[in-house]
Amino acid sequence: MSLFLSSYENRLDTKGRISVPASFRAAINGEQFAGVVLFRSFTNNCIEGCTMSRMEQMAHATDKMGVFDSDLDDLSAMLFADARPLQFDVTGRIVIPNDLLQHAGITDTAVFVGRGNSFQIWNPSAFRATQEKSLNNLRASRPNFKISE
Repeated sequence: MSLFLSSYENRLDTKGRISVPASFRAAINGEQFAGVVLFRSFTNNCIEGCTMSRMEQMAHATDKMGVFDSDLDDLSAMLFADARPLQFDVTGRIVIPNDLLQHAGITDTAVFVGRGNSFQIWNPSAFRATQEKSLNNLRASRPNFKISE
């Protein structure tokens, strides 16, 4: 799988369709499911997006939790019960369900934000504010990570 990189702002059309950025569609190329999986973020007022194979990885990760773990109940409700598999139309568009748009405060324009193995969809002004906050946090903490060869 390729990575989801960069940020792209697109408009919803009058029928509620929005184009998924071409580079995001290219990252999905080769997947068995020709589309994306979307669900409400439980950390931000945005929409989380990924491939079906990434959802399968998350399902395998939850298998390591206790069967009666209350965190598993919460995760299952947010990740799997809320997830919407959306196939691309012939031009690479999807229709984002209204409840997801409302959760993210998206009305006519959305920003697709690459996050490596996944992506998010934001209201543009909310994303700019969050990105500015993240930049200030990183300037203050100056994180350091090592890249292995």
